[in-house]
Amino acid sequence: ANVADELAYTAHDLDDGLRSGLINPFTLQDVTVWQELTEDLTLDPCAELVKLDRHRLIRALIGWGVTDVVQQTDQRIRQAGIDSESKLRARGEPIIGFSDTVAVRLRELKSSLYARLYRHWRVVRMAAKAERVLRALFEAYITEPAQLPDTVQARIASSDEPMERLVCDYVAGMTDRFALDDYARLFDPSVRV
Repeated sequence: ANVADELAYTAHDLDDGLRSGLINPFTLQDVTVWQELTEDLTLDPCAELVKLDRHRLIRALIGWGVTDVVQQTDQRIRQAGIDSESKLRARGEPIIGFSDTVAVRLRELKSSLYARLYRHWRVVRMAAKAERVLRALFEAYITEPAQLPDTVQARIASSDEPMERLVCDYVAGMTDRFALDDYARLFDPSVRV
């Protein structure tokens, strides 16, 4: 699951970054796996991608990673002589994973995504805004728990858990839209409660 998550998140973050325009092919031209995939798909590594080519590239990235994991895992199983579940458990370390080459390529891609997407000024600004909203909601509910829905107030009254934990759980369960709407209801005097 960890390997699948790592590959899926990286591929989908790349897709999201390209789709949103927060990153572009030109800025990825120094990333080895980008060079390799665009070459394999006969795409210009610096040109904007049309939707179909972007999808082809993301599918190729996922396929490339999955193929490597399957081949590398098979090789590790054979080399370790694992032919039973008990031998696998006795190994004491994960056997499923990328080859060293692919792991390095994925780290390079993730490092590029970190620098160019996750730390993009618009992403950082939105994250800071979200943090302010969530912090304000949490503090408002802690300061005056009567602002919480009856069901949450009942949990607070009947639970041994600290109120902060229950309020945190309530805020964590909110969708983005609900949190923003609740924030407006609490702090914008023009919004009806």
